[in-house]
Amino acid sequence: MFKGHPKGLIPAALANMGERFGFYTMMAILVLFLQAKFGLDGTSAGWIYSTFYSSIYFLAIVGGIIADRTKNYKGTILAGLLMMAFGYVLLAVPTPTPVPNLTFYLVATCVALGVIAFGNGLFKGNLQALVGQMYDDPKYEKVRDSGFSLFYMFINVGGIFAPMIAPSLRSWWLARSGYTYNANLPELCHQHLGGTLTEQARERFHELANQVSEAPISDYTSFCNDYLNVFNEGFHYAFGVAIIAMLISLAIYLKNKVSFPDPAKKAAEAKANNTTVTEMDIKEVRQRIYALLAVFGVVIFFWFSFHQNGLTLTMFARDYTVLKLAGFELNPEIFQSMNPFFVVFLTPIVVGIFGWLRNRGIEPSTPKKIAIGMFIAALAYVLMTIGSLNVPLFSKVTEMGGLPEIEKVTPFLLIGAYFILTVAELFISPLGISFVSKVAPPQYQGLMQGLWLGATGAGNQLLVFGAMLYVGVPIWLTWTVFIVACAISMFIMIFMLKWLERVSE
Repeated sequence: MFKGHPKGLIPAALANMGERFGFYTMMAILVLFLQAKFGLDGTSAGWIYSTFYSSIYFLAIVGGIIADRTKNYKGTILAGLLMMAFGYVLLAVPTPTPVPNLTFYLVATCVALGVIAFGNGLFKGNLQALVGQMYDDPKYEKVRDSGFSLFYMFINVGGIFAPMIAPSLRSWWLARSGYTYNANLPELCHQHLGGTLTEQARERFHELANQVSEAPISDYTSFCNDYLNVFNEGFHYAFGVAIIAMLISLAIYLKNKVSFPDPAKKAAEAKANNTTVTEMDIKEVRQRIYALLAVFGVVIFFWFSFHQNGLTLTMFARDYTVLKLAGFELNPEIFQSMNPFFVVFLTPIVVGIFGWLRNRGIEPSTPKKIAIGMFIAALAYVLMTIGSLNVPLFSKVTEMGGLPEIEKVTPFLLIGAYFILTVAELFISPLGISFVSKVAPPQYQGLMQGLWLGATGAGNQLLVFGAMLYVGVPIWLTWTVFIVACAISMFIMIFMLKWLERVSE
């Protein structure tokens, strides 16, 4: 599978695994943590979630500029790893729940998220730029797309385990204090403390409280305070696991740092040897930048739809999905393992198919693959729309204190949607990175990778509209919006296809 690829590919991917572990930890539990910790509604938690995820990618532009100007890609990447680890340290420190001062603790949490986002901005795009530089050698150019697909597969290994470990740690911490886990109980506890429970929701709250507590409950207010505190301590410790993953990635990176490409060293050697570096024509530079900016603008709509997995799809898992499968109890976060698992499972198949087509001279161009991926993503939300036609409005579910199990949907609905979305992702994300590394002018590689991630950030900032739709309109209509977004992306890519193919030749 790795024959014909540069030796630095796998070490670079392994160095990225810690970042992916932290990313999927946040993807799995951040919204649930914000709601359980601070009693936020879906829209408020959605604003923080979308701003955090957009910042991760927008700040990659800053990281790219820093690396391009200093030519110190390796040092910028190292600084990013250290900052991300420090951010997780800030989140891992347990603080009391319910919080004694909402503004202070919420701001402190946002500061920690900001540190993680800035570290990610320094790290992610520049590591991708280094991988792209490995494939600038003519003997590797033909396998650039496959190389980025393999890179993407390996970095997602860390993402498989994060959504399993984080909730398991939280459930273990609850069990130590004589409680069991219930996804709906934190919201009901906050409503009890705030005096906003309806009569029906109060009955549901009392029922669930007595189910999760080993000891008889005589004071429901005391129970709420203790349950919320223990519940969120488990979340804090789950963030702590990400620190370990980041340190492992740091060790791998430091061990292999010397073997990665060094643009500054290459430029210095060329100058010392009086080697003339051919400058790209200014017209070609402009054409390449225009093409990249056009693709960046289009993929915003895809990421707006795809990254709902950590927001509305996670909320759907909590509110509308039967959390049992083949006799096993599930939790809402576990579905976040589906995406990285399918990435690892499907990548060899997709790479094999593309290789088979390449050997016969009929492999689609990278822009065409991206357009196909957007069509596939739309199909995932078609499935979600059909599966959600008969579920009640979220406001009705809140009034009831949670949906009865008999009215919830099968977990196979989400599993199927994640499978389809992952296939779409494999046509877009690694190949988009490959396209950027191929088309970007040499002097702007870090910046262009940063702008690719910035486009992802723009899509992520729009995520909050998914949360607004989720709480305000029928669920099936929410998914329909994402179908339209993916379809728009696909048709625009098709319209630009010949131009993009000509520029990337």
